Amino acid sequence: MGHYFINQDDLNSDKKEHVVLIKDKKYSFITDHGVFSKKGLDFGSRLLIESTLDLNFDHALDMGCGYGPIGIILKSFNFKAKIDMVDVNHRAIELAKENARNNRVTVNVFESDGFSKIENQYDLIVTNPPIRTGKKTIYKMFEDAKTHLTKNGSLFIVIQKKQGAMSAFKFCQNIYRHVDIVNKKSGYVIIKCCL
Repeated sequence: MGHYFINQDDLNSDKKEHVVLIKDKKYSFITDHGVFSKKGLDFGSRLLIESTLDLNFDHALDMGCGYGPIGIILKSFNFKAKIDMVDVNHRAIELAKENARNNRVTVNVFESDGFSKIENQYDLIVTNPPIRTGKKTIYKMFEDAKTHLTKNGSLFIVIQKKQGAMSAFKFCQNIYRHVDIVNKKSGYVIIKCCL
């Protein structure tokens, strides 16, 4: 099995289309081998989207965007906002660009290993972090997000309870002034971090 957080240029392609319905809006997403949740929108990403849809923001970052559902759907509900979407996986980046075109939204998709190529400040950062990379990697991501939030900005994270949601919550309490659990469902936890 391929890992979605590394590039495997020799991996065969087998694109599939998945239709997603969010609040009566229909989206079409192309997925492929070598990207996270290739069988369609995963439960955690859906919960993260539902937990952030009604937020007001001018500039958002989808960190580890995969094939793009989180950033694309947020953009479709916040059409005036600017959305940056980044991933380390080349195939995911190309799919995210294709999916943005197919869903008629304008987003800025580019390659970045974590925050290595991020220069902007954001009102909202969302991430369904690559758990399989290990705590060291994802905790660095949570820590690095702090320097890229605006004064009133928020970081939203989705993690399964069985994959360390509560230890991530405690870690974030050492970095951020305000850390809250804003949603929980079917073993998934949405953590909100503010400066």
